Amino acid sequence: MNHNKSTPKEILFDYWGHRQFRPLQEEIVDAVLESKDTLAILPTGGGKSVCFQVPAMAMDGCCLVISPLIALMEDQVKRLGEMGIPALAIMSGMGFQDAEKALDACMNDELKFLYVSPERLETKAFLSRLASLPISLIAIDEAHCISQWGYDFRPSYLHIAAIRQSLPNVPFIALTASATAKVKDDIVLQLKMKSPKVFMGSFARKNLAYAAENCDDKINRILVLLKEVEGSGIIYCRTRRRTKEISDLISQHGINSDFYHAGLDQETRKEKQARWIHGKTRIIACTNAFGMGIDKPDVRIVIHADVPDCLENYYQEAGRAGRDGKHANAYLLYRKSELNDMQLLPSTRFPELKTIRKIYHALANYHQVPTGLGQGRYFDFDMEDFMERFKLNMNEVVYSLQALKQEHVISYLERVYMPSTVQFTTDKSYLNDFETGYPALEPLIKGLLRNYAGIFDIAVQISETKLSWLLKRDMMTIHEQLAILHRSGIIRYQPKKDTPQICYLQDRIKADELNIDHASYLKRKKEFIQRIDNMVCYATSTDCRASFIGNYFGDDAIEACGICDACEHKKNVQPGIAAFSTASRKIIQLLKEQPSTFAAIVKETGTDECTVKEVLKTMLAEEKAFMDKTGLFSIR
Repeated sequence: MNHNKSTPKEILFDYWGHRQFRPLQEEIVDAVLESKDTLAILPTGGGKSVCFQVPAMAMDGCCLVISPLIALMEDQVKRLGEMGIPALAIMSGMGFQDAEKALDACMNDELKFLYVSPERLETKAFLSRLASLPISLIAIDEAHCISQWGYDFRPSYLHIAAIRQSLPNVPFIALTASATAKVKDDIVLQLKMKSPKVFMGSFARKNLAYAAENCDDKINRILVLLKEVEGSGIIYCRTRRRTKEISDLISQHGINSDFYHAGLDQETRKEKQARWIHGKTRIIACTNAFGMGIDKPDVRIVIHADVPDCLENYYQEAGRAGRDGKHANAYLLYRKSELNDMQLLPSTRFPELKTIRKIYHALANYHQVPTGLGQGRYFDFDMEDFMERFKLNMNEVVYSLQALKQEHVISYLERVYMPSTVQFTTDKSYLNDFETGYPALEPLIKGLLRNYAGIFDIAVQISETKLSWLLKRDMMTIHEQLAILHRSGIIRYQPKKDTPQICYLQDRIKADELNIDHASYLKRKKEFIQRIDNMVCYATSTDCRASFIGNYFGDDAIEACGICDACEHKKNVQPGIAAFSTASRKIIQLLKEQPSTFAAIVKETGTDECTVKEVLKTMLAEEKAFMDKTGLFSIR
């Protein structure tokens, strides 16, 4: 696949069907094609993927894409495949052979895009092959994750710059939807960008009306909002339990809704997501696990039933509304007590060292990791079982794990999907004898051989659901028979996993010897406090909300949107005394000459609607003017 002779616009049209780039996209593409290190800060829905995918298509070789989100990687690989563009992803939990096959495909120039998680850059097997791969561009998605002063710091991102040693002449393009000025500078520094070209799109969303309301009865307010606005919507909630509570309550009022959170198994999540995307579910109540990589343009309303802990998250989540350019609404509902409680979050999010040591000690005991061992080992992690066994509360576990992750003691992957695999481990003659002795298992054996090529040579991914459908057997029977074949030595069967994983990045030490970089830890806590303060200020602000968000991210050129609740309020406030007097004189003069409608008064006097409304209301109350049944105003 060689597009070197095609222009970026031709590639854009051939594969994406668009004749024109969105604002800044073309300039970013040109910078990449000039082999410049590039940082692109494009607001949610701004088309970041095109900025690296189009130039990669115009270049020889393969684009290495580093992304932290499995769902995002799967989604982009699927979309590229549907466009006829070869792409693969190497994800956490993938077997060695599958990862090697993907690298071989890249090596043989069979791929245009190879997606990897940042953790993959820490593995010797990957790094040993990196220099020999025909990589022409490196794209770093969600680039704000590299900054420990940002809202979503991931230590694994700090290893990205090291791959410059293997690929010294390959340009970087870093992309993010939300980065403050401080985080922007840190991205450039941590990625060792050389004289980078930096692009920042406008944060203005002219079709998205923001609103924030002090609301004691959130459920009733949500019902009112959903009845006022037609079309698809999202309700963001802080906890998993609350997603189901809200979904159940609004369903009772006849609103088609469902709930979604990371605690559901992968098949259930995919099904719920698909139903919402295709319009079979109108409203989805969810945690912030929902939405990344989902491109549904016709979302008309996003409601935050709970206040997020930072503007970065709020902006990304609210920004999922109105991507089709039509009018949409984003509501933030809060209680004053909720804002007060947010001030207590920093002490919860940043536990004391003794708490972190306690969790570390319990974790190593949970996985039975001896002192002096453990580095590089992965373990399944059932958080509920862990908390129950050691009598721990969720907050201290979650945020201590986060601290251990940021200190590079462990890697904690909240969701790792490892598909089921099967490989035959016997020769064909013995297999024939086995089938004769166990006729009930013959259909499954034949089903595996007919549907999965190479299953005698390597472990191949299988689908129990597909086998169930093909063989007309229930899923329980398929699982049981696969287990029998495994125990009999006929196959090596690895059932799928959809569980969190802990990887120990260092050998276990005694808990009282565990230390953290206290200065950085306190600085991150200070940054978190500032983000909380900014979120509270946004919720209670009386200034334009779009401008508030834009200014926070360094977009100083943004103008008042005119459609948020703060702008609407300013339109409706009573006019000043001087403006009121001037308008009164003009209206009285006009009505003395002839009766007029409201629209005619506005037009003839050249006065804004709000002021005309206030003057007429006063004149009617004082009986200085009258209105007949046809809507004509007059003075008797």
